[in-house]
Amino acid sequence: MKEKYAITIGRQFGSGGREFGRTLANELGIAYYDKELLTQAAKNAGMSQEFFEKNDERSPSFLSGLFCFNMGGFPTFNYPTSNSISDDTLYRSQSDIIRDLYDRGPCVIVGRTADYVLRDRENVFNIFVHAPEDECVKRILARGEITDPSKARDKARRTNRLRSSYYNFYTDKEWGDAASYHITIDSSLLPISRAAKIIADVIREKFAN
Repeated sequence: MKEKYAITIGRQFGSGGREFGRTLANELGIAYYDKELLTQAAKNAGMSQEFFEKNDERSPSFLSGLFCFNMGGFPTFNYPTSNSISDDTLYRSQSDIIRDLYDRGPCVIVGRTADYVLRDRENVFNIFVHAPEDECVKRILARGEITDPSKARDKARRTNRLRSSYYNFYTDKEWGDAASYHITIDSSLLPISRAAKIIADVIREKFAN
């Protein structure tokens, strides 16, 4: 296998993309990164991890952190603090970490436009995981955090809109468009473990020395 390669995974909310990423990384015996990126990026950008997570994979709010409106509708300026860092700084910090992770060795990176960030690197394989909405709702409910199917459906739609806006803003591609990835996977067709084994074989062949 190549000394350096990365597998990036875009995913619909509730499709099992994170589980697929972890399973694929385990199958290949390589590093896996998802929320870990947030911790390091937050430190590098000089902010709390909590703030970073609230802005994770959300399209820029250009006026956020610059001013707010009082009850009379007039803006009042807020001087920059660790919690008013710009969206571009957030994105650059995370992108720097993604490139550094690639340089460290083989890895799976979930979300955060990693496919676009690594577009100029060799040996990058891009995957998008999706599923019918009803299947995503079932998976969300199975997590136990949401028990109302209608709320789970709303959560999926809202999160997908945020991820799509974020991806489409920072890249010249379209989130979820098959042309933007090497492979797209409907996670409802096969168990995650089986799908990961199939893709692992594809990866091994592609990145064989």
